[in-house]
Amino acid sequence: MSKSIISDPTILSGMPVIKGTRVPVARILSLLKEGYTLDEIHEQFDHISIATLEGAIEEVAIIINHTPHGTPIL
Repeated sequence: MSKSIISDPTILSGMPVIKGTRVPVARILSLLKEGYTLDEIHEQFDHISIATLEGAIEEVAIIINHTPHGTPIL
């Protein structure tokens, strides 16, 4: 699995972003929470492929599912 999420202190102060962009992962998750589909999110961020969006969501799910309760995740 290629890494779709990066955290770099020189990009948005280290906030997790979609690799190769300055789009915060939190923004993508927020849009999903609001009911946006991946196609609709892709329309807003057409420079990010749907495959990359799917990869980022999968990475978030893996992080959440493998992080003990109370442990910082990023």
